[in-house]
Amino acid sequence: MRTLISGGTIVNEGQSFVGAIAIDGDRITEVTALPDSPRGTFDTVVDATGCVVMPGVIDSHVHFREPGLTHKADIASESRAAACGGVTTVFDMPNTKPQTTTAEALEEKFSLGRQHCRVNYSFFPGATTGGADFILALDKERVPGVKLFMGSSTGNMLVDDDKALDAIFTAAKEKGLLVMAHCEDTAIIEQNIARLREKMDSLPLGLHHEIRSEKACVESTRKGLALSERHGTRFHVAHITTEAELKLLSVAEPKAIEGQMPRVTAEVCLPHLLFTHEDMEVLGSRIKCNPAVKTLSDRNALRAALSSGLITTVSTDHAPHTLAEKEGDATHAASGMPMVQFSLPAMLTLASEGVVTIPQVVQLMCHNQARLFGVAERGFLRSGYKADIVIVRRTPWQVTQDCIQSKCGWSPLEGRTLQWRVEKTMCNGHMVYDGELLDDSHRGEEVRFEHFRKTLAYRNPS
Repeated sequence: MRTLISGGTIVNEGQSFVGAIAIDGDRITEVTALPDSPRGTFDTVVDATGCVVMPGVIDSHVHFREPGLTHKADIASESRAAACGGVTTVFDMPNTKPQTTTAEALEEKFSLGRQHCRVNYSFFPGATTGGADFILALDKERVPGVKLFMGSSTGNMLVDDDKALDAIFTAAKEKGLLVMAHCEDTAIIEQNIARLREKMDSLPLGLHHEIRSEKACVESTRKGLALSERHGTRFHVAHITTEAELKLLSVAEPKAIEGQMPRVTAEVCLPHLLFTHEDMEVLGSRIKCNPAVKTLSDRNALRAALSSGLITTVSTDHAPHTLAEKEGDATHAASGMPMVQFSLPAMLTLASEGVVTIPQVVQLMCHNQARLFGVAERGFLRSGYKADIVIVRRTPWQVTQDCIQSKCGWSPLEGRTLQWRVEKTMCNGHMVYDGELLDDSHRGEEVRFEHFRKTLAYRNPS
């Protein structure tokens, strides 16, 4: 099956040009700028005139809830949402039931991915106290890294013992894997709760950012940076939320190996780019997440860091819950929200508002994801690479409940107008979503990793 995508503005590796992409089977064979066009005959021609054509998004931070939590989400439902949102690759987190902290649990997830995932997939193994041998036994061509919870979070995978942390960072360094860490200090969180409970019995949702405070984030991130420095381990700070953490990163002086990513990198997730704690007055627990959305100043600093290079990747922390689970006060309402279906349109909307450029969106959501984790043959529009491609059009539309694919059936973006819509999503050369219909028969592929790929030099296009 040969496909030609022609007439759209191709955005790839810092360049934007009207061009064409030839695809043979599951791979890109040629990328050209018009008026040049790939030669030969094609079974399908896709007219992308007026659209932007870019690599499929890699979301390295999702919670698809399977196994064990499938009443609120599962791999099939959430990968449908991903495909409809232009996301062609996802890395799922380990806090499921059972937790992905054994070889058997990890293999079960890969089996579930093969059976049900509509897009490409991999799974983070989880770090635990006493789990260094598990890390050393991992096949690093199959996993993106090691996920570490350095603070309290859903799933109770907390590691706060200093000897255990040293062992985890040592094992990851020896294995050549990065540590991706959720950084919040549990002791500070508990102190905040105790202090507030002296004044009131029930803690309103609006206090969530004071409970999961800036200090809780900063002290845990500081500790992670020190561990990374001491052991020489690659360290990726997940869902950074505060201006103060950005300042820590700016003076950390991570040493980049030539042609590779810096040793220390950071992720920002969509909720922290869109919301502040003041939005809880309207949206309530729908935007309650861990770490909490913080102040307007923090949000503005995170937005600015998209262009400065302090932020390496943008992901979602897609974390569905039922609305019933989202009921309650700041200590009882579940934390997390579904975002994977709308992350690309929302980021492109920020581009339309001047917060970031479209090439930077592609850099943060596609190229850098591939570079950081060493994703093989994905994340770029290159000859010989897998044909993971998304076509988007600038046209205003409103998020409504009837378009939501996530099993939980709601979104914090309901009623919001986005400026960009996903027209088509191609995964491994297959049109999995055509703007209206999703091909439910399609299954993605297990991602392969080539850690520390020297051919993928880091750039931050303006």
